[in-house]
Amino acid sequence: MMDQSQSFHDLVRRRQSVRQFLAQPLEATQIKAVLEDAQRAPSNCNTQPWHVHVVSGATRASLTQVLIEQAEKASYSPDFSWDETAFPGRLDERRRAQGKAYYEALGIAREDKAGRHEAILRNLDFFGAPHAAFLFMPSVGDGVRVAADIGMYAQTFLLSLTARGYAGIPQTLLGLFADPIREHLGIPDEMKLLFGISFGYADPTALSVAPMPRAAIGDSSVMHV
Repeated sequence: MMDQSQSFHDLVRRRQSVRQFLAQPLEATQIKAVLEDAQRAPSNCNTQPWHVHVVSGATRASLTQVLIEQAEKASYSPDFSWDETAFPGRLDERRRAQGKAYYEALGIAREDKAGRHEAILRNLDFFGAPHAAFLFMPSVGDGVRVAADIGMYAQTFLLSLTARGYAGIPQTLLGLFADPIREHLGIPDEMKLLFGISFGYADPTALSVAPMPRAAIGDSSVMHV
């Protein structure tokens, strides 16, 4: 039991949001193994509401072009509202600290609008990852419960990638282009896009961004006895 606990302790700390990947794709069997792990995620009443579409190869390349075209026109179609400036207090402080650390690692100054724009577009090329998984969900009530299930699926997916020596990054930005992604992949309108995960092999030559600090347990948890 001690060995298993230590392994999990190490695993969750090895997982990082990677923003530069090798072009080398995973084999279909490797992707299937990750999907099988993620399928073990818990869900309300075992509904397993996730609908996951993985793009690779030519489909991935053509979708990137579609997304960049939409971004250049500022044509967004999120299924769920999003305002990154609406986080209160400490949450906004953490958001700003992450952005500052990332752009500093890239050597992009705050006033460099062109550089920042190019950095944002790298999201839509999946940071060079050969694969991306789009997490869709059905509309049930206000969607919060189903979205929570999708979150548990995504974390299981990401931990499976890490455990197998791969890497991934969840991307909210991909969820802002729900309509063109649905159209490109032939997905019905009733399936709503929450976000995507780019994944593959991490590029060991990528610029290093120090792991972002985590809040103290006392800031987020209360023990009642």
